[in-house]
Amino acid sequence: MSLLDAIAHAFRLLFSGDAALWHIVWVSLKTSVLGLLLAAPPAVFLGYVIAMHRFPGRRVAVWIAQAALSLPTVLIGLLLYLLLSRRGPMGGLEWLFSQQGVVLGQMVIGLPVLLAFTLAAVQALDPRYAETAVTLGASRWRVMTTVLHEARYGVMAAVISGFGRVISEVGCALMVGGNIEGQTRTITTAIALETSKGEFAQGIALGIVLVTLALFMNGVLVLLQGEANTAGGRI
Repeated sequence: MSLLDAIAHAFRLLFSGDAALWHIVWVSLKTSVLGLLLAAPPAVFLGYVIAMHRFPGRRVAVWIAQAALSLPTVLIGLLLYLLLSRRGPMGGLEWLFSQQGVVLGQMVIGLPVLLAFTLAAVQALDPRYAETAVTLGASRWRVMTTVLHEARYGVMAAVISGFGRVISEVGCALMVGGNIEGQTRTITTAIALETSKGEFAQGIALGIVLVTLALFMNGVLVLLQGEANTAGGRI
């Protein structure tokens, strides 16, 4: 099959509503969104705490948060594989080669992105927001919600960036999920499989979906940045 034939076949798969292809897309979206939803609360909370409080070892915590961004996803997959294997400490969960395992992997991959971006967003804020809230007698919870509200554009940018990282990774999903058809096969693992088989049509179709998602999410990020700049100009 020539490249032009493969591209034409890819578009036919997309617009014909091919069940296998769109199930792969659904599994990717489901595991990525669930992973982010689980990662967001602890990551945002830790990012806020590290940014707003002075404590022994804070510089080390910032360094670890930033260094975690560069961890290869295949290494994360290896560590989770060892933890979830039958002889591993989490083997009793039986999450290896399951959607739960993929979700856990997406959570671990997304957490450093959310943490680091939230940390940067809170640090960039004028400290008078928190000082004013404390002066007015706000509780610690109220101070945190006030600061995070002011940093909301940065936090939303963190979520969008985290989503882009988890849905486009292949190493962890392949090692922990096993690329099982109908269960743990994601967009990236399916692309890798189809390419290795020399069947390019489905890989190209899934690549188009992935690029479309990336363009959409980056478009949302650009809009948020514009809103943030407009809000900043009004202050």
